[in-house]
Amino acid sequence: MAGKKEYVNEMVDTNREKIEHHVKEILKLVGEDVEREGLLETPARVTRMYEEIFAGYGVDPREVLGVTFDEQHEELVIVRDIVYYSQCEHHMAPFFGRAHIGYIPSGKIAGLSKLARLVDAITRRLQVQERITSQIADIMDEVLQPHGVMVVVEGEHLCMCARGVKKYGSKTVTSAVRGEFRTSAALRSEFLSLLKQ
Repeated sequence: MAGKKEYVNEMVDTNREKIEHHVKEILKLVGEDVEREGLLETPARVTRMYEEIFAGYGVDPREVLGVTFDEQHEELVIVRDIVYYSQCEHHMAPFFGRAHIGYIPSGKIAGLSKLARLVDAITRRLQVQERITSQIADIMDEVLQPHGVMVVVEGEHLCMCARGVKKYGSKTVTSAVRGEFRTSAALRSEFLSLLKQ
């Protein structure tokens, strides 16, 4: 897949044997027989999974936006329904959902796929949804210097659905606003109405 190499987590790669060893120890501590057939390759599989789901540690999210283009479009641009998968830093349980990003360019635009890559770079690490939302907005604001940015992130958290209160299907919605979105209720309303279409 194009661009996959940039998401390789070198830290996990260089510590592969250590991670496999510790996964094996955890399996023993929870009462498993690590020599049974179904678990023989599990430490290696878990390590490869970590390389993928924690690949964000090997990426500078600011660099992901990459090359920008001079364009005098100064109207609202939205990329919505960007699917993400992340890991809760409190329980290391998965959470997942969709991110919606809107911004008003001020003479500089990013390639649309770069917004999805930005979401990946931020979510592929131990996270909380609130931080994901703020980081996307802050990096968009810093790199593109638009007139305004608004980000809405929806998430379903297995640490809440599959354990603890066990409220399956509950969703968390967070938002962050920067620039003109802070001061203009009309802009916020336009963004939210376009998300519903």
